[in-house]
Formats: sequence, structure tokens, C-alpha cells
Amino acid sequence: MPPITIYTKSWCPYCTSAKALFGEKGAAFTEIDIEKTPEARAEMIAKAGGRTSVPQIFIGTQHVGGCDDLYALDDKGGLEPLLQA
Repeated sequence: MPPITIYTKSWCPYCTSAKALFGEKGAAFTEIDIEKTPEARAEMIAKAGGRTSVPQIFIGTQHVGGCDDLYALDDKGGLEPLLQA
């Protein structure tokens, strides 16, 4: 399973929802709270092509996007193959 990185904020319900989906899939992830680690915000924006909202989700080197993007990918059957790569 490739590494999963989620940039989050502690109070964000979309972040919580994205983490819950990975939990349902049994997928471990690294969470980077951009409020606790402010320098990570610039890193996130650069990696996400300028997107500033959270969560920003990466599976391996692929930028998945935000929570809605993650759930849309799962609904289309595209999440499982990424997790198994």
C-alpha cells in the first residue's frame, strides 16, 4: 500500500470524514495538521497545485484532492486500486 498523507485542521468536518473513509478501508495514513505545523501549509499548497482548503489528500505521489474528490473516487471504484498499488 502506498503512503497516504492527509493535510488537515483539527476542527474540519471534511477532514474527519476523509479520515473515517480510510479507517473503513483499513488504510493507515499520515496526518499533517497545518495549524499545529504552520510551515506545512506552504508545502501543502505547493503539492496541491495551489489549493488551500483542507483536507488535501495524497496517495503515494498522486494528489487525490479534497474530501469530496476522495468519496467520488471511491464511488467510481478508483480508490481501491490506488490503495493496492
